[in-house]
Amino acid sequence: MTVPPHYRAPGWFTRNISNRAVAFLTARGVSILGSRVLAVQGRASGLWRTTPVNLLDHDGARYLVSARGEGQWVRNLRAAGTGELRVGTRTESFRGRELSDEEKVPVLRAYLKRWKFEVGAFFDGVGPDSTDAQIQAIAVKHPAFEVLPVD
Repeated sequence: MTVPPHYRAPGWFTRNISNRAVAFLTARGVSILGSRVLAVQGRASGLWRTTPVNLLDHDGARYLVSARGEGQWVRNLRAAGTGELRVGTRTESFRGRELSDEEKVPVLRAYLKRWKFEVGAFFDGVGPDSTDAQIQAIAVKHPAFEVLPVD
C-alpha cells in the first residue's frame, strides 16, 4: 500500500520570523538546541537550497527528521543523496541514508523527547511517551535520515 505524501506547510510566522531568526543565528555560529542550516542542491534547479533543521544526536548516531513531512528538503536530499550542515563558518558535508519506518521508532521517540515543545503539533498527538505501535503508525509521515560521512 502506497501512502500519499504528507506535508504540513509552515505558516506565515514560522516561514517569515521563526525560521529566518533560527537560520540567521545558526549562520552566525549560534546553534539553538542543535540547530543547523541544511544545504542541499535542488533536484530540478541544481541550486543550493537552505533551511534550518534540528540535528538529533541519538545512541552514537546523528539524524535529521522532517517533522512536517515530505517537504522540499526531503525531496532534494533523496535526489542528491548528499548535503551540508552549517553552523557559522563550519560546514560539514554528509551523506543521508533514509531510515525505514521500523528504524524510525526510537529516532522519532528521541526527537519528540527533545523537541516536542516545538514540533509536537505535527505528530498527531503522538509523543515521546507513546507506545512503539503508536509511533510506528505515524512514522510513514515523517521522513528521517541518518547523517553519515561522505565516502
